Amino acid sequence: MKITSAEFVISAMRISQYPTDGLPEFMLVGRSNVGKSSFINTITNNKKMARVSNTPGKTRNLNFYLLNNSFYLVDVPGYGYAQVSKKEQRKFGLMIEEYLEKRPNLTRVFMLVDLRHKPSEDDVLMYKFLKYYNLPVTIIATKSDKISKNKLEKAKSTVLKVLELEKGDSFIPMSNITKAGRDMVLNEIQDLIMEEETL
Repeated sequence: MKITSAEFVISAMRISQYPTDGLPEFMLVGRSNVGKSSFINTITNNKKMARVSNTPGKTRNLNFYLLNNSFYLVDVPGYGYAQVSKKEQRKFGLMIEEYLEKRPNLTRVFMLVDLRHKPSEDDVLMYKFLKYYNLPVTIIATKSDKISKNKLEKAKSTVLKVLELEKGDSFIPMSNITKAGRDMVLNEIQDLIMEEETL
């Protein structure tokens, strides 16, 4: 798949603000500092598409990005950032829950984890939360360029072991610096959209 167009559409707080065109949506979840904005910029090949902040926890709503006029990336607030209040965290949780429960065109979840580190307790809870809703998940292991090739398999094995990936879920190591893994993500999106169209 080649990305020929990308645009930010809306920052939504509630279901009435979501796009109504019924296109496939791919949700992005991950810790506040895992690099979701950089992931969006890498996929769209536009460094300015999503604002990359030095301060984690900047995303407050559900941000919809339309690619190729055929599917959305949906960026949701990150988790695990201590300076976000408990009240704010609950609000984020309810907003994400509403989206998961009431969005039939959610095609897959891309869950970002840092490949350099063992998945955190928050990562494990998020994965279990997604599986509670029977959602298919692709683990995007970021910062793969920071790991030497001989340590890559061990790092991958650690992520898979800690998260206990279920059958049907996938794993893609990725680097926003070298663009490694970008084509794999785009191919997976393309395959999933084609599957949806044949149903």
